[in-house]
Amino acid sequence: QAQVVASGGGLVQPGGSLRLSCVASGFTFDTLGLGWYRQAPGKERELLATMNRSGGDTYTSDSVRERFTVSRDNPKSTTYLQIKDLKPEDTGVYYCSIGIEWGQGTQVTVSS
Repeated sequence: QAQVVASGGGLVQPGGSLRLSCVASGFTFDTLGLGWYRQAPGKERELLATMNRSGGDTYTSDSVRERFTVSRDNPKSTTYLQIKDLKPEDTGVYYCSIGIEWGQGTQVTVSS
């Protein structure tokens, strides 16, 4: 059974950092591209970053490019979203997609 489990969110002070993770199981992770998304309260889900199956080709939204880094570890069937210098506007639920599979989301709250 295909499954994607997200983790790493939490309550963080402005200026802090987080590393979000999504671990895949039940399907072949390294054959699939992936994406990270954010849904802020009251807003639509937005695309933050994508990465191709090898990790050699990435896209990061202009709005977060300087602070967000997407990566993947194919042997571990895991993708990461490293976030630095967190801002209150980064608050939201963060989702990953791997192929057509979606994680359940992990909540990030940035507040002092």
